[in-house]
Amino acid sequence: MIEIKIVNQSPNPLPLHQTEHAAGIDLMAFLPEPIVLEPMQRALIPTGLFIEIPPDYEAQIRPRSGLALKHGITVLNSPGTIDADYRGEVKVLLINFGEESFIISNGERIAQMVVSRHETILWKPVADLAPSNRGEGGYGSTGK
Repeated sequence: MIEIKIVNQSPNPLPLHQTEHAAGIDLMAFLPEPIVLEPMQRALIPTGLFIEIPPDYEAQIRPRSGLALKHGITVLNSPGTIDADYRGEVKVLLINFGEESFIISNGERIAQMVVSRHETILWKPVADLAPSNRGEGGYGSTGK
C-alpha cells in the first residue's frame, strides 16, 4: 500500500477501490452542469482532484470497461500518464465512439486510475544486442 497526498476541490467523495482486489480507483466528473458528448466528440473532464505522487511512481488513467462496452466512451490517450512532478488538476480526456449522445453529469464515474511503480532509464550504448529467438520479428511475427 502506498500513501498519496490528495486535495479534493469537488463535493464528490475521494476515489475508492470498488472491490477488495481492484487495481484501479474510479474517478468522478466534477462539473457545474452536465456535458453532452456527441458521437466522435472529445472533451477534457475535470475531477477536482490534485495529487502528489511519490518519485518513481506514476498514475495511469484508463477507461471504465462498462462505459466502453455500453456506450463507446473511452479515454482517448489511454492510458494517460500523470507524472510524479505534476501538481495540476487530474483531468480525463474522454471520447464518444458510440452512436448516440452521452450525458456526463457531476459525480459520474468516468475513468479509473492505477498507480504503479516505474523505473528510470539509464541508456547503455553498445555496438550490438544479444540475440533472441524472436530476433527482429515485429507486428504479426508470432502468428495468430
